Amino acid sequence: MRSTRDRIRHAILFEVVGLALIIPLGTMVFGLHASEMGVIGIGSAMVATAWNYVYNLGFDRAMQRFLGTTRKRLGLRVAHAVLFEAGLLVILLPPIAWYLGIGLVEAFVMDIAIALFYVAYAFVFNLAYDWVFPLKNWGEVAAEPSR
Repeated sequence: MRSTRDRIRHAILFEVVGLALIIPLGTMVFGLHASEMGVIGIGSAMVATAWNYVYNLGFDRAMQRFLGTTRKRLGLRVAHAVLFEAGLLVILLPPIAWYLGIGLVEAFVMDIAIALFYVAYAFVFNLAYDWVFPLKNWGEVAAEPSR
């Protein structure tokens, strides 16, 4: 399992790289000023950073308990990314609508677009992170449970 220090590094790198991508993309796609997209991006990143730590710690503990490992195969990575973004969507929807002075439906559409970007981004980022910072014990992956 990853250490607290490694989880903090993961969360910070994830958000910094994500912001470098989402602020200019969001400005172009949604027609917002860079300052508005920056507030949404940075505010969302702060919430997401806390959520990232809590979510990943819980997810890894559940994996360790039920699977005996924290190594994620392709299907589990997809589920991991989708569940993370679904939780974040619920958390961020009201503040985005309030800040932009738009309805929940408009905020939902914007939030879904951002979430879709982040699902793909999270998948790629986490694959790259695991490649750059592998865990030594992954060579000792527990046997797959038979069904």
